[in-house]
Amino acid sequence: MTRHPRLRELDLLRFLAAAGVVLYHFTGFGGAGPWPEHAREVFPALGAVTRYGYLGVDLFFVISGFVILMSAWGRSPGEFGVSRLVRLMPAYWASVLLGAVVYAVFRQGHGVPGLVVPNLTMLQGGLGVENVDAVYWTLWVEMHFYVLAAVLAGIGITYRSCLIFMAAWTLGGVFADEAGSNLLQIMLVPTWSPYFIAGMALFMIHRFGPTLLLWGFVAVSYLLALHWGTWRAGTAFKGSDDRVVAVAVTAIFLVMILVATGRLAWARWRVLTVLGALTYPLYLVHSQLALPLLDAVYPGLNRWAALAVVIAASLALAYAVHRLVERPGAAWLRARLLASLEPIRGRKPVPADDVPAPRAPEPELVSR
Repeated sequence: MTRHPRLRELDLLRFLAAAGVVLYHFTGFGGAGPWPEHAREVFPALGAVTRYGYLGVDLFFVISGFVILMSAWGRSPGEFGVSRLVRLMPAYWASVLLGAVVYAVFRQGHGVPGLVVPNLTMLQGGLGVENVDAVYWTLWVEMHFYVLAAVLAGIGITYRSCLIFMAAWTLGGVFADEAGSNLLQIMLVPTWSPYFIAGMALFMIHRFGPTLLLWGFVAVSYLLALHWGTWRAGTAFKGSDDRVVAVAVTAIFLVMILVATGRLAWARWRVLTVLGALTYPLYLVHSQLALPLLDAVYPGLNRWAALAVVIAASLALAYAVHRLVERPGAAWLRARLLASLEPIRGRKPVPADDVPAPRAPEPELVSR
């Protein structure tokens, strides 16, 4: 499998996207949250800006399209599936169990046993079961992309197959919306697919060089992302200004174009790897942790001090999850899942303990 240099500029962008989501939940959210009042009422001036932090998810999805194609290139569907399970599940399980503890001890959140069990599968989105943490909805959207990427890996990932795949997904999503087909809309997630498709096209520009066709995929995806982004501003995120959303989506595409064309290569500082490692666990744990913590420190502390405490605690817990759960959990899970693939290849099963230790982290670790 071809190895690529770690694009640490993506680690920075992922962390900034996660920070936007964290600030959205802590200061810009207009519904019930960890504060006694709505977060936007606690921080009215700041909330006018951070209410758009939800657009960090849009950036996440473009990055995901870029790095998932990079990590899937040259892999079989089984190897790709192993890479995704190893990357996602250890920290995710820790997050679900954190929700269970918060509910059991403080009677806050949604970590009731009846929800925790199906949530541990990460399939609750398809079962009509409530998420233990609201942020899990994005993982279910990503799951749709992973399934499609696994199908592409099964066909064989080549330059040609990627072009056909992106064209079919783009047009299929538009046709699904036109037809009002629930099945196709569920399978093709047309309201989010432009971000993934743009990320794939940008990776191909990064790897093979720009062509008019690849820029065409980026341009069409950008226009579709603008359409769906402004649509969400009037539905799921009512009150958001269409113009602000359009500027933010444009900025997301522009910064990812800079990544694809190598113009942010100067920002590959090693320290950014740490920020990249914190991103996924931070995204998963901040909301659950904030419920009992803010209840304990606010209003004893003023709002700014309480905000600083909850952000610092979220970062500390994210680091602990990464070091104590993600790293050892990934090593344990990877060895056993790779051993499970041996019979599929017609080989004698290899005991998990005999599977060679993984090499240095692969570029997929810049993805969620």
